[in-house]
Amino acid sequence: MVSGTGTFYWQLASQRIDMDAAMLRLVGMEGFGEIHLSDLLERMHHDDRERLVLLGERCARSGDDFEMHFRVLLGQGERWLFGRAMNVRDQAGRPSYLVGACIDVTEHKRTELALQRLNDTLESRVDEAIAARAAAESALHQAQKMEAVGQLTSGLAHDFNNLLGGIVGSLGLLERRLDQGRHDDLRRHLANAQSSADRAAALTHRLLAFSRRQPLQMRPTDGNALVSSMRDLLQRTIGPLVAFELMLADDLWLTRCDANQLENVLLNLALNARDAMPNGGRLRISTANRELDDAAAARFGMSAGSYVLLCVEDNGSGIAPEKLPYVFDPFFTTKPLGAGTGLGLSMVYGFARQSGGSVQIDSTPDLGTSVCLYLPRYRGALLEQPEQAAPRQRPNAPAGRRVLVVDDEDNIRTLVCEVLEEMGHRTLQAANGVTALDLLAKTDPIDLLITDIGLPGGMNGHQFAERARLQLPDLKVLMITGYAEEALIAARPATQAEDLLGKPFTLDVLQERVQTLLESAPA
Repeated sequence: MVSGTGTFYWQLASQRIDMDAAMLRLVGMEGFGEIHLSDLLERMHHDDRERLVLLGERCARSGDDFEMHFRVLLGQGERWLFGRAMNVRDQAGRPSYLVGACIDVTEHKRTELALQRLNDTLESRVDEAIAARAAAESALHQAQKMEAVGQLTSGLAHDFNNLLGGIVGSLGLLERRLDQGRHDDLRRHLANAQSSADRAAALTHRLLAFSRRQPLQMRPTDGNALVSSMRDLLQRTIGPLVAFELMLADDLWLTRCDANQLENVLLNLALNARDAMPNGGRLRISTANRELDDAAAARFGMSAGSYVLLCVEDNGSGIAPEKLPYVFDPFFTTKPLGAGTGLGLSMVYGFARQSGGSVQIDSTPDLGTSVCLYLPRYRGALLEQPEQAAPRQRPNAPAGRRVLVVDDEDNIRTLVCEVLEEMGHRTLQAANGVTALDLLAKTDPIDLLITDIGLPGGMNGHQFAERARLQLPDLKVLMITGYAEEALIAARPATQAEDLLGKPFTLDVLQERVQTLLESAPA
């Protein structure tokens, strides 16, 4: 509440201030005679003094009017005043004096400060609540992440233990049959071990596809031709109880993708559909051209444009709504324990996203499931497929070459060296780049370097190869790796002869790569 109003007359040249009785009461200067600015400043709060002086100087210099909130100190505390004055000029047009009034706004200021403190408190508590919510969400996210990791590692251990069991068991039987002198079943046990190893390799490829780290062999692809070529395979896969039909669009656009991976995707979806129809049903694979505008594309996390649509539909058991958001998670499965790895749909998702598209799943319990792949349209021409030629008999590369093998895995390093020695070459081996560099400095020049990319000791395979080529500029290099992201690094254009071999590899493939590189190596 305003408790008083006083008037004042401030002469800018002399800094004399004349006040009426009400103004004197407001500033606590009753009984004062002539009052100057310095007298008033002594009564003011120290935080406001400089502002008043600067404002007075500005009014004297520019002729601006005066307006200011300030505090005066009284015996019982402080009083807030609001002053406003008009700047009056002399006959020469120069600012001469300020004439105006002050009112007591203490109660108003107290209310204002109380509101400010309340707002500050509210903001602080809101910030605390937001921080607490963020911490809770972070903890929940971490718990969900750890649950997913636990599910992933549990499923991975289960599947790999089964595969390793097949490998170890087959090798154990192979050893027994050798000890017994029974050679009739050796190839069968070898084939069983190889089959389990191939399935383990396929499992890692699926994992890499889910994480979008598996490099794809992208080519222009005719979806209709690919689906048609798989018809017999798919029919045999789903069995006689499931009716199989194709609905292929006329003039289907081309897409650009890894055709082999697309075949795997369709096969996985067909297997899922078959398992959802144990008593029989209908499986349909259809294709179509689709134009997606911004709104439609945004629903799938894609850009607007032209897409090739491939859908796999069944009328099986369907998926419960509460499980549908998790179907693309690795090792999530609706099947009983032991009925599958749970990597089928996660691999489908990884393939679609890595190909620049997306995947949409719709499912209703007891009515069926539809999984649709959206793959970007390719506007170029379909590459002609080369005719299958008879395997070329490659002339043997000259034997007796010197090869350095660098790998921190002892078994792989020994295996590669044995194959090379069987081919008639001389080998050197090292477990890391530092040891290998020391070997290069102490021995005769080598003709071929075979190195793992992920080496220990702070020097990877690429870095070691660069160091080796400083000594041997024409050195041939074969990179081997079990990491897809490293493979992508290695696939960059190279100025030197360099090749890449992914783990696991067969002995025949290793021998073929070595022979190819050594054929062009200087003798």
